[in-house]
Amino acid sequence: MKSRLTLVVLLVFTFGYSQKELSTKLEQYMDAQFAINDFSGTVLVSKNDSIVFEKAYGFANYEWKVKNTIDSKFSLASVSKQFTAAAILQLAEKKQLSLEDPLSKYFSHFPKGEKITLKMLLSHNSGLEMDFDELYLTRTDLDKDSVYSDLAKKPLLFEPGTHTAYSNIGYYLLARIIEKVSGQSYSEYLKQHVFDKAKMYNSGVSTNDIIVDKMTQLYYFENDKLVKNPYVNWNFNFGHDGIYSTVEDLNLWNKALFDSEILLSAESKKKMFTSYNDQNFGFGFMINPFYNQNHQMIAHDGGFFGAMTSFNKFPEDKVFITVLSNNQSKSYYISYGLAGICFGKEVELPYKHIQAAIDTKVYDQYIGDYGDIKILKKDNKLYYIDYNIELFPESATKFFRSDNKNTTLEFIKNKKGKITQLEIKKAGIKEVKNKTKGV
Repeated sequence: MKSRLTLVVLLVFTFGYSQKELSTKLEQYMDAQFAINDFSGTVLVSKNDSIVFEKAYGFANYEWKVKNTIDSKFSLASVSKQFTAAAILQLAEKKQLSLEDPLSKYFSHFPKGEKITLKMLLSHNSGLEMDFDELYLTRTDLDKDSVYSDLAKKPLLFEPGTHTAYSNIGYYLLARIIEKVSGQSYSEYLKQHVFDKAKMYNSGVSTNDIIVDKMTQLYYFENDKLVKNPYVNWNFNFGHDGIYSTVEDLNLWNKALFDSEILLSAESKKKMFTSYNDQNFGFGFMINPFYNQNHQMIAHDGGFFGAMTSFNKFPEDKVFITVLSNNQSKSYYISYGLAGICFGKEVELPYKHIQAAIDTKVYDQYIGDYGDIKILKKDNKLYYIDYNIELFPESATKFFRSDNKNTTLEFIKNKKGKITQLEIKKAGIKEVKNKTKGV
């Protein structure tokens, strides 16, 4: 009874809400995401080791109308990278490899492999290209040698260690190094040394043939309609992707990784949670990314066709938020809104946007720069940042993005009737940008 009372006091002190009030606000927000934006997936929010909200929405299988449940399993997409990074750090602790090892130690003929270290692969400083999806999305005849041969032919984007560029290829090679060093398959290694240790019994590595109980089907939008995911050769789409899990298993991972040394030593975790470049990359995580809402944050999102996933840890606040979707719902935006609620911010609930007919002459007042946001006009249409994202009016001053209804923009006038500010609401959280050009 005392521990529960302590938790309630902590929640009220930290968020301004009781546990019940916080749970209600989180549920209202997610219920609206489901009703308005057709969210399909599962959500979990925890504070101080206590789950304050978890709920499942939508369908695991649209054809059969099988509903998602809390123990539904979801493809994690790039949230998988943190598990690959943890495995590499475990092997480093055992002195079976070093983060300073060159790639050439494991792949002898890789171009400039002697200049690319495992640390560079982990922090996206290697110069390797982004992806090799032209292989694992289309080819069924692949083997390790043919994939390696194709990867070795790809030109480097820059001299290793001189710049930063996100690379799935780097994490695929790290997974292969785990196999070479441990003598186990990537799947076997993670099961024995990560999942079982963290008691994550509903997690694993995707394959092309094994039937996984309660595994969700993936759906993505094509021409504004949901369609089933294309073929993926999971024999090669791993390291950077490939892991499936549940929100409750990810909460176990959260506890094992951040609150104990079951998986990694304090020294290894310090390495993992350090930012190594101007893009805020640690090992398998982003460290205090721009969307951290001024709270210490360790996070990573994932997106691959229908899989949209988000893993957000606020260590100082002891808040953990994860959102998993199987129908391309914008989990990263939803997580941002949920975090705002947790931190006591005023968060607008999703609502149905109805496009209005307005006089487009007013657009001339809106074009210009608002900090890092550029508003453009072309052919009597208004655009956000570039000409790929049109803004649709719902009033003479308020607009929503054509590609993301979780973002609205409202132009604010001063007392003289001039547009001086832009109020942006991302996932319901307000940001105000001053007009810096075009006044």
